[in-house]
Amino acid sequence: QVQLVESGGGLVQAAGSLRLSCAASGGTFSAYSMGWFRQASGTAREFVATISRKGLNTYYADSVKGRFTISRDNAKNTVWLQMNNLKPEDTAVYYCAAEYGTTSRSPGEYDYWGQGTQVTVSS
Repeated sequence: QVQLVESGGGLVQAAGSLRLSCAASGGTFSAYSMGWFRQASGTAREFVATISRKGLNTYYADSVKGRFTISRDNAKNTVWLQMNNLKPEDTAVYYCAAEYGTTSRSPGEYDYWGQGTQVTVSS
């Protein structure tokens, strides 16, 4: 069992920045591709970003490309999501997820999930 714990969410004004962290335990972190997803109230969970096992490849949803950056440090068992130029439409619960193997944009491909952290962007 892999445990994932997100942190760093909060309330921020539009155009501001937040950095989310996800700390992993209970598994071999470097064996997992990592992803960030978000779910706004009343909507389906959507893909935000993913990073490959060694951190050599990253992929982003079009809605966040150029504003968000995913990164990881396998020595620290941690993945981050740096969010810049935040918009009200970024408001959602953000989830960290781990996929044993290669990257995916599909929530169904991920094996483990964190509890989520709320990000609220005010206009």
